Amino acid sequence: MNRMTRSLLATPLVLLAFSAAADVVNEAVTEDYQLVRDRLDSLVSSDTDVSIAESPLAGVLQVRLGSEILYMSDDGRYLLQGRMLDLETRQDLTDAAMSGVRKELVSGINGDSLISYGSDDSDFEVIVFTDVDCGYCRRLHEQVTEYNDAGIQIRYAAFPRAGVGSQTHEKMVSVWCAADPHSAMDLAKAGETPAPAECESPVTDLYKVGQAIGVTGTPALVTRAGDLIPGYVPPQDLRTRLQQIEAARAAAD
Repeated sequence: MNRMTRSLLATPLVLLAFSAAADVVNEAVTEDYQLVRDRLDSLVSSDTDVSIAESPLAGVLQVRLGSEILYMSDDGRYLLQGRMLDLETRQDLTDAAMSGVRKELVSGINGDSLISYGSDDSDFEVIVFTDVDCGYCRRLHEQVTEYNDAGIQIRYAAFPRAGVGSQTHEKMVSVWCAADPHSAMDLAKAGETPAPAECESPVTDLYKVGQAIGVTGTPALVTRAGDLIPGYVPPQDLRTRLQQIEAARAAAD
């Protein structure tokens, strides 16, 4: 939970239980959601990106604060944190909204800042937020050729779990700054320490993007469409998962 959410939750909240009978929208709400905007202005800093949209639930609006999705009653009185699930379709509506946020964040990543394995003509591209000292990240890297053979391009983004300034962070800077980043990555993922190197590396910026996306552990796999797949997934299983995601998106369209 980031500082913004902790600050919001420090305000008096009421948890609401909505039933299927909640089908009356508050008529006092203006078209531009001014009541909600006024309340948010008193809760978050002026430099926070805020967007408001209708939710499928009458009387409840979806609110994006930075890279977080929350919900607020349309009179600006109640704030809710959590996931909204459609039990008819079994869809996680909050994650669907977050995928748009993640897509936007991923689109802002400079491709040159990623260390890529596999052809640009692969069937699938996955950005993998990785930590060179993470056991499952090393397991994934041991199979990187198998992922490529399965039609999946692996593109590494740095996410040192111990944070900026940690030993792992410095090791990952050395990987990204190496004359041959692929060899340095292979070495680090094998448990060795690459030769120290310094440059204007993207490691810290990539780590911050990962935090904004919602990465809490590694490996964390993200598609260009904003789908988040946490944890290690074997090559053929990952291809199947990506095909299912692609099919579901096509069906929804």
